[in-house]
Amino acid sequence: MYVRKEAVLSSQIEGTQATLEDVLSYEIQRDTSGPAGDAAEVTNYVRAMNYGLERCKTLPLSLRLIREIHGELMRDVRGGELARTPGEFRTSQNWIGPLGSTLNEASFVPPPVNEMKQSLYDWENFQHSEEPISVLVKSAIMHAQFETIHPFVDGNGRIGRLLITFQLCQAGLLHSPLLYLSYYFKTYREEYYHRLDQVRRQGDWEGWLLFFLRGVATVAKQATETAEAILDLHSVMAEAVQAARPRGARNALRALDYLFDRPFITSSSLQSALSITAPTANALIEAFVEIDALTEITQQSYGRTYRFAPYIDLLRDATSEPPGV
Repeated sequence: MYVRKEAVLSSQIEGTQATLEDVLSYEIQRDTSGPAGDAAEVTNYVRAMNYGLERCKTLPLSLRLIREIHGELMRDVRGGELARTPGEFRTSQNWIGPLGSTLNEASFVPPPVNEMKQSLYDWENFQHSEEPISVLVKSAIMHAQFETIHPFVDGNGRIGRLLITFQLCQAGLLHSPLLYLSYYFKTYREEYYHRLDQVRRQGDWEGWLLFFLRGVATVAKQATETAEAILDLHSVMAEAVQAARPRGARNALRALDYLFDRPFITSSSLQSALSITAPTANALIEAFVEIDALTEITQQSYGRTYRFAPYIDLLRDATSEPPGV
């Protein structure tokens, strides 16, 4: 769920409108013929994150890995020509500016292709240098440089934010991907872009580093509080469901763990996940409804979808107020 929340927030920075609940609903109800829409793009981000975390176990953070992650991020997305270059660095000039702006109207123009290639090699060499630099400082520098190089036709911002988590995991600062800066960057989006722009125009690295490190401190504190709240919720729900289903406590606890991974469920999805019968799945759902853990949201007699409201509300509340700086 942390991965999904990060995916939603990072994608919203780029203009998508999908919420966390939109994504969860899409995951349980989507048409298997292929992804479409904002929610599908966010699920691509989730896939790219999970893919990258797995690949980071055996492959160093490199240009090769970045291309692979980009391929997962951009697979089958909307955008015409943009969708035809997943996993490939750009071969033409791009620029940053308001929608519909021309090159001459751009607010920033990344390096041309020949200089981009050399910049990427320099970026990779810096990534693997053994200079005595704090990992957090190095991560901040790496992110700013990557966003400046802007090596893809589309998806640069999302890839750049993914790379922060991958670097912290590879360096051993994170054992699980629980620190996401997209909430901070989204809350202070104007300052985020301003700080990056000041690095490019005036070399103001100190301003960018202070902004980045304040974000790390803020989000780390928030993530700790949210994780503690999730564990407390799990304990409360476990006691309640065991009391409601004393004879089926084992399956009830298995179902509870599944809800913390997939907080939108149907009877069929629960049957498949736990390898149980339809009557058992329906009885478990009824027990969770009785303790106010599940809420039916489809208002239909067949194929009902249920929402694990306490958990989703907890995650939503964790990002409802701007963090203090």
